[in-house]
Amino acid sequence: MTTDAWTPASTAPGGADPRLHDGQRPAAGGPPPRDGTGHLRRIAVIGGGPGGLYAAALLKRLDPAREITLWERNAPDDTFGFGVVLSDETLGGIEHADPQVYAALQQDFVRWDDIDIVCRNSRHTSTGHGFAALGRRRLLEILHERCRSLGVDLRFRAEAPDPARLAQEYDLVIAADGVHSTTREAYAQVFRPRVAGHHCRYIWLAADFAFDAFRFEVAETPHGVMQLHGYPYAPDSSTVIVEMREEVWRATGFDELDEQESVERCAKIFADALGGRSLKSNHSAWTTFRTVVNEHWSHGNIVLLGDAAHTAHFSIGSGTKLAVEDALTLAACLHEHPDLLTALTAYEEERRPVVASTQRAARASLEWFENIGLYLDQPPRRFAFNLLTRSRRVTHDNLRLRDPHFTDAVEREFGCPPGTPPMFTPFRLRGLTLRNRVVVSPMDMYSATDGLPGDFHLVHLGARALGGAGLVMTEMVCVSPEGRITPGCTGLYTGRQADAWRRVTDFVHDRAPGTAIGVQLGHSGRKGSTRLMWEGMDEPLPEGNWPLVAASPLPYKPAGRLPRALSRAQLTDLRQEFAAAAVRAARSGFDLLELHCAHGYLLSGFLSPLTNRRTDAYGGSLAKRLRFPLEVFDAVRAVWPAERPMTVRISATDWAEGGTSAEDAVEIARAFAAHGVDAIDVSTGQVVAEERPEFGRSYQTPFADRIRHEVRVPVIAVGAISSWDDVNSLILAGRTDLCALARPHLYDPNWTLHAAAEQGYTGPGADWPAPYRAGSRPPRTGRTDAPKPRLTLTSRGAWEAAPGAGM
Repeated sequence: MTTDAWTPASTAPGGADPRLHDGQRPAAGGPPPRDGTGHLRRIAVIGGGPGGLYAAALLKRLDPAREITLWERNAPDDTFGFGVVLSDETLGGIEHADPQVYAALQQDFVRWDDIDIVCRNSRHTSTGHGFAALGRRRLLEILHERCRSLGVDLRFRAEAPDPARLAQEYDLVIAADGVHSTTREAYAQVFRPRVAGHHCRYIWLAADFAFDAFRFEVAETPHGVMQLHGYPYAPDSSTVIVEMREEVWRATGFDELDEQESVERCAKIFADALGGRSLKSNHSAWTTFRTVVNEHWSHGNIVLLGDAAHTAHFSIGSGTKLAVEDALTLAACLHEHPDLLTALTAYEEERRPVVASTQRAARASLEWFENIGLYLDQPPRRFAFNLLTRSRRVTHDNLRLRDPHFTDAVEREFGCPPGTPPMFTPFRLRGLTLRNRVVVSPMDMYSATDGLPGDFHLVHLGARALGGAGLVMTEMVCVSPEGRITPGCTGLYTGRQADAWRRVTDFVHDRAPGTAIGVQLGHSGRKGSTRLMWEGMDEPLPEGNWPLVAASPLPYKPAGRLPRALSRAQLTDLRQEFAAAAVRAARSGFDLLELHCAHGYLLSGFLSPLTNRRTDAYGGSLAKRLRFPLEVFDAVRAVWPAERPMTVRISATDWAEGGTSAEDAVEIARAFAAHGVDAIDVSTGQVVAEERPEFGRSYQTPFADRIRHEVRVPVIAVGAISSWDDVNSLILAGRTDLCALARPHLYDPNWTLHAAAEQGYTGPGADWPAPYRAGSRPPRTGRTDAPKPRLTLTSRGAWEAAPGAGM
């Protein structure tokens, strides 16, 4: 079953493909123009869903002489879904490639603009979203008719022959056989699929009336939270998906009900949304969503398409969308390239980043709904904003364009003063009030001598403090010479170093009033005694090495240097080194202290089961692995001034099997919160060399979001947060309290001030330093007063006045 519910206008690339349009259609029986793969005379398609059908139609249009056969095991009118939503991009691609299909779709589309979010007897509506949907059965009928009119051989109620046999008998085999693809499984050793299950059960149903908006409704039952996703797909019909976590599904007794009993119970639970109407099913069954990822999409002359190659959760409505866009791109690449291998390689290279982006958004949306219970205590409008922006594709700025009245209401509920973006609201940590929510993230500069910060650090940190951030953090400052990562790392293990840091903090406080400066204390552990980053990251020094210590005698890299496991006596010494450095940090004038327990350095090495193999009181269970980092935290907190806040940076996942999990991260944060931490700085990874991070925009923020809502402790989110729109979105949705940015501040030291200027904000959250105020407006880049066009040339060749122009 292709799972399509909804999607706002997508910001991802894809959709309209200028390479395929009606003007490229060859004359019947003639050779296709520019078609280097004209030798593909016989094409087999496995699977009669929208992707397979559309691929067959496009390839037949490009060369009517082709023999194209499609096998579908079900009857022509069998379908297990109800409604399908297609984005503007996808429709644009269809319009370019096949105006007849587009015209047929246009006649049946139901269109609407609103989204309703109903939770705890509160209903909030956001408008301006622009949806278009039709029945899945009608979509299939249109594609059936188009394929038949072109001469595609459609074989229903027929199992496709073995793909190996098809590969021998046909020039190209398109496997569009769905999420349970037998073709993919037959060549699993080549495609290398990864199929992941998730925590929710859902059932696909329908109602005999049309919702007037896309409707999300939350039901809180004695057994747990359930949610309804509903949208119209015909003037008298709506799709209704009911979803809940597995444990809720079982506790409610759905696992013991038959199909009709499940349908009736769902209708009763969501009677308000349905107006007391009944629901209907179509061989509907409770299922769990499966995310499919393949390392390769083609093998010889066999290529995967649609759900066989990839899936994306129905909550962003991307199954049919992705399959149709796959078909468009595959046809275009086969049309353009001189041989099959090149064409299939180009297809995968073009589609893979688009699909990966969609899957990241879908994963974020899926996990949001899995954890929806965490957000129910949010103020109603903020909950609605959180839901609308859950995938990170719809943002604060994007939603403001769609529905400024709704966005203004959310900001008022949040407490934004008039004209103040969320990122420029203040935030208090203990006795420190930050003027805005932007943090310059710790970034190692590797530019010190003997641990001593110099002019470079003064200019680097001073420039970013002048740039408007609420908090500027130092790089990891080491508590001992042996605790350095490289010879270029700074320290706080001597009085001279403390005096040098005082020079930096005095500059920030004197010249950038309103900006706070924090120090991050840490010890490199097994990742120490390495070269400067640009000379070979994590590579051992060629000479002058110092001894390494760690929780356990495990090298960071297989061929790396072996650290010594710390003895009890050494643990005591290390606690004292951290405490002594904290005393110097206070004397140096830092406003905030962060303890570095992330990225595989010494304290992080105690937390991860992959790096802590101890059998004493400091290893084994998570509680025991936490023991030494908590002892260090307590020792530092005891000497750090009571009015100054203290944060801890953690790696919320190791991105490696058997390592720290998101659940572990929650418990780690809970433990530090119990010891008095003021905020958790939530990063990920860099603990083991064999990690496999899932990079992407704001990819680490879900870990911060979960900790914030489960532990009820302030958090700092990091990880590919690159725009002020991202910051506003994350803050307003309640996923974080502060946002730490690194690379954007390397690119632009005045990033925060420029963010204020671009949003037209001039309040106290981003006050330009007096010497810089003349530059607080973007400089002009060219002439803007050129005469406006007054006339347009019509298709008849006559000159007419432009609309609205006087004659």
